[in-house]
Amino acid sequence: MFDVEAEPSMAKRSAGLIVYRRRGDGLEVFLVHPGGPFWAKKDLGAWSIPKGEYEEGEDGLDVARREFLEETGFAVEGDFIEVGTIKQAGGKLVKAWAVEGEFDAALLRSNVFEMEWPPKSGRVQEFPEVDRGGWFSIEEAQEKILKGQVGLLEMLCAALR
Repeated sequence: MFDVEAEPSMAKRSAGLIVYRRRGDGLEVFLVHPGGPFWAKKDLGAWSIPKGEYEEGEDGLDVARREFLEETGFAVEGDFIEVGTIKQAGGKLVKAWAVEGEFDAALLRSNVFEMEWPPKSGRVQEFPEVDRGGWFSIEEAQEKILKGQVGLLEMLCAALR
């Protein structure tokens, strides 16, 4: 999608997994919805692939697998295909791998984070990093996923052709 080597090394980087399954003649991908009060009422354009930031020297695929487990509770095994890297609007580079998988989205169990909520209340609350996950056709996923990650779905389809 672009020349990663030309990007400044100071850009934040994330690694993620696109887990897919075949249904009839099409594909479905697994996306997650972010937890917490800012995302509670957002749906279209709010979903993401499970991913997390990583530092220079860390193995991106190892990070992607760890983050997937932390955000969903599902360990994924299989033949991982490097899909590519996109640059989101904020400048973050997101590198993704695809793997075929199958699990029940209703069994998702996410790690949690703490934040002051409501703002300036002095009250710290705990929220799941991911509040739900779901399987979506490529067409549905293109509507649900963050605008900056649509390119990953296009790259997935190209990699699986």
